[in-house]
Amino acid sequence: MSAIAGIYHFNNEPINIEQGEEIMKALQKFPADDVQIWHNERIFFGCHSQWITPESVGEQLPYYDYEKQLLITADVIIDNRDELFERLQVDRSSRKHMPDSKLILLAYEKWGEGVTNYLIGDFAFMIWDARKQRLFGARDFSGTRTLYFYKNEQKFAFSTIIEPLFSLPHIDKKLNEQWLAEFIAIPVTSDSITTDETVYQQIKQLPPSHTIMVSKGKVELSRYSTIVAGEKLKLKSNHEYEEAFREVFEKAVTSRLRTHKQVGAHLSGGLDSGSVVSFAARALQEKNKKIKSYSYVPVVEFVDWTHRYRVANERPFIESTVHYVGNISDQYLSFPELSPLSVIDDWIETMEMPYKFYENSYWLKGIYEHASNDGVGILLNGQRGNWTISWGHALDFYAVLLKRFKILKLSREIDLYSKNIGVKKSRTWKFVSKKAFPALSSFFSPDEQQHFPVWINDEFAKRTNVFEKLEKQGIDLTGTSISNVYQIRNNQFQQVHFWGLNGTIGTKLSLRYSLWERDPTNDLRVVQYCLNVPEDQYVQNGVDRSLIRRSTKGYLPDKIRLNQRSRGIQGADGVNRMLNSWEPFIEELKQLTTDSTLSELINPKIVHDSIERIKNSPKPEMIYNFEFKVLMRTLILYRFLKHVERR
Repeated sequence: MSAIAGIYHFNNEPINIEQGEEIMKALQKFPADDVQIWHNERIFFGCHSQWITPESVGEQLPYYDYEKQLLITADVIIDNRDELFERLQVDRSSRKHMPDSKLILLAYEKWGEGVTNYLIGDFAFMIWDARKQRLFGARDFSGTRTLYFYKNEQKFAFSTIIEPLFSLPHIDKKLNEQWLAEFIAIPVTSDSITTDETVYQQIKQLPPSHTIMVSKGKVELSRYSTIVAGEKLKLKSNHEYEEAFREVFEKAVTSRLRTHKQVGAHLSGGLDSGSVVSFAARALQEKNKKIKSYSYVPVVEFVDWTHRYRVANERPFIESTVHYVGNISDQYLSFPELSPLSVIDDWIETMEMPYKFYENSYWLKGIYEHASNDGVGILLNGQRGNWTISWGHALDFYAVLLKRFKILKLSREIDLYSKNIGVKKSRTWKFVSKKAFPALSSFFSPDEQQHFPVWINDEFAKRTNVFEKLEKQGIDLTGTSISNVYQIRNNQFQQVHFWGLNGTIGTKLSLRYSLWERDPTNDLRVVQYCLNVPEDQYVQNGVDRSLIRRSTKGYLPDKIRLNQRSRGIQGADGVNRMLNSWEPFIEELKQLTTDSTLSELINPKIVHDSIERIKNSPKPEMIYNFEFKVLMRTLILYRFLKHVERR
């Protein structure tokens, strides 16, 4: 909703207003409905506002309450407004038009540093408390909005994005070696486990689930939220669990529809986005509004090479949802002019750092552009659904039953499950045994899986001690581990480095296109409910993800709701899109292996060998191969380094 920025001087030296203006000038590349600043001798606050919610239209931000002596600038949408109004006893006549920033100030006045325990929504904000002579700020539990900062002995400065901070004197763009080492060494899409660091040595960030206190020349970060499963719910029947789910999920969806613009949504052929759209479409119909859906489909000439259980073109499934749910204006977008290669420079400019998600980069950018052109203010998605609403991995649940020797129940479940997905029982037993006893499985077939290439420079890895640090955090360096899915889920909510990437993407795209991506499956109320549901609600009678399948009866067509035989996969046509530029792609890869700066970070031999294997035979299935991942990540890192040099 806003890009925020500010400067605070620890000493008695007055703020140079020109420095504040330079910070705000760096935000001018983004569209804005209003730009305001507030300053005195020691404080400068600014806000580059994009009006998304009805209450934000015409909002005064930064806002200073002279009576309370509190100043706020905020990038925020609060979802539990009604609950907060009641707790804070806000007069009913004031509620409708009160912006979220003022609501946060009221909450801060009542609860002080504990304010974050009462806020549900997406936010990053900073408050100047003149009476206590301190800055206080926070970032929401999953980091859906970013907040970067810089500190030296004289000043503290913050901003929603990194670039404005470089307008201040004495801040350079020296790169952070530890961050880069982690980026290269981590096989998955996470960029770093060092949650308060960035790719730049002098620029820090406020991690998800953290508050920041700036006082007397010191900066203190404090974690305020650790999400853990509480006591398991004990309801009387499946029906009661389904009713309770629908109640909490409906609240999460409807509270994310507040906008004076259009409402849009990412829509695939699966359960997560389908559930979000179906609940949203019903709620909007009551307001005589229609939801706009945006769906990526492969280019026309693409021939699906994926496994028979995967679906690269989900259009038939999406259309099934659209026709069944109703009140949806659907668009199917293939972006034939875009490829993972063509959008690299654009994404580096947007992200302000290297990235790994090349498979989805082109269609994600394209959907934002289309939604923005359609006047969309809220763009819904179901990204966190795998860990919340559609949790329920049958094979992992069965592995638990096997380890507990609950053979009768397990046999019945495997029989039903095998029939549902159309495979032999012996095959299901094999997979369950492998998950239950992975050590024995790897002993009997140690070379069954290919490991992710170690493409970091050996000396660089040793100097940064990166492998030891990652292993201490439980990071699988092979990229192939069949880890306990329950532990992975716990890590998703307890280790904040898993959260940051989605927030970085969402914040920076939202500023560029003046719309806000929102995820009801990531609602704190939904997360807590789903963590507290007994495991047998998620897998029962041979049905995985059972709770969401049962709960969406009447909301989604059976073709989607009961589909256990196939799952969608995005970006499978990425290599096809690059064929016309394959030779320049290979030539650039060859050139970068001789770059001295890059060679200090990566192992040129690994990159060279990977080039040799693919250069003459581009195949569509390469898009997800480890070697191709290394080449794309190397190219993106190389382009980023050149981008920094030019700046």
